[in-house]
Amino acid sequence: MTARYSPPLKPIRLSRVPAPQPFLRRPSRWLYALLTLVLLYLWHPSSISLLPHRAPIHEPSLRYKNVDWSRYAYSQYATSSPYLCNAVMVFEALSRLGSKADRILLYPQEWDLEIESTSDRDSQLLLIARDRYDVKLIPAVIPKADDDAWNGSFTKFMAWGQTQYDRVLHLDSDVTILKHLDELFMLPSASVAMLRAYWRLPSVRQLTSLFILLEPDDMVAQQLMVAASPNVRQKNEYDMEILNKFYGDSAMVLPHRQYGLLSGEFRVDDHRNYLGNSQERWDPERVLTETSLVHFSDWPIPKPWIMWPHNMIQDEMPKCKLGVGAVGDDCRDKKLWLGLYDDFRKRRKDICALLSAPAPEWHPPPQNMTEGSD
Repeated sequence: MTARYSPPLKPIRLSRVPAPQPFLRRPSRWLYALLTLVLLYLWHPSSISLLPHRAPIHEPSLRYKNVDWSRYAYSQYATSSPYLCNAVMVFEALSRLGSKADRILLYPQEWDLEIESTSDRDSQLLLIARDRYDVKLIPAVIPKADDDAWNGSFTKFMAWGQTQYDRVLHLDSDVTILKHLDELFMLPSASVAMLRAYWRLPSVRQLTSLFILLEPDDMVAQQLMVAASPNVRQKNEYDMEILNKFYGDSAMVLPHRQYGLLSGEFRVDDHRNYLGNSQERWDPERVLTETSLVHFSDWPIPKPWIMWPHNMIQDEMPKCKLGVGAVGDDCRDKKLWLGLYDDFRKRRKDICALLSAPAPEWHPPPQNMTEGSD
């Protein structure tokens, strides 16, 4: 049987399928333009916007430079000349340290801004606060009480009524501010944020009213006013006790180690309450470096603007710690403590000194007078 002839098979040629083009390599100019705009928006959110103009969004962790600082304010109040001077010193420090938030001062409405003489210290200081340190002056009706308690502490409750702000940071005025506190306005929302009165630990867990970051609320302001009225509050109950009744179990607690150092801490030997532990070694220089605010509290030593009794400074100032071996005595506590008081007194003299008499009003010379005339 003869085999049937079959022609040789031709090799099969597989057609090459074009590889898919990467998406970004397609010649689409509009796509490149769109991607460029998106990248510019992500990298420079303040320079371009695909949306209509609107107020900056409050995203401090990403856009700190876009914060609207007019929504926040530092608060002081003054019901007497000494505390007015202290308040102006606080505002001077905030201005010098570069704080961006507003500054407000509550003062009795019966005070005026007319400088009647060179000894009219209150009017001078109010104008200095307004014109030199951009303080917004807010005259207020200060309630009268038999024990003058409102002059001492309760006027700060009026800060809750400043609802033109989202947040107000009220500070006692007997302080030295070493760093501005603007970062606190960026904290998560809380009705109140305060410091712990660390000097009363561990037996008493109490908030201190020397430092209050608050969200203004008219209803809360009224409630605090009622609680502070003489016919409601108990004897020997002041702002600190009332605020603990309101917020003792709900306030955001801020770290006292950074924001509330007492000057008296340099006079004690046991620093466990301040440090928060018994292992850490007390280093007064490092502590002062990391501190934003020092509160003058040195019982029985009076406040730094009051004349000290004779010989009290020698009896009550911090003592040098004895050195060991070749190491000399450690007098850092004494040096820093004295430095705080000296600095306060010097700044008080520079900032609150009486002004000279107002300059007489200037009038142009008569037209018939020529240069060089008598």
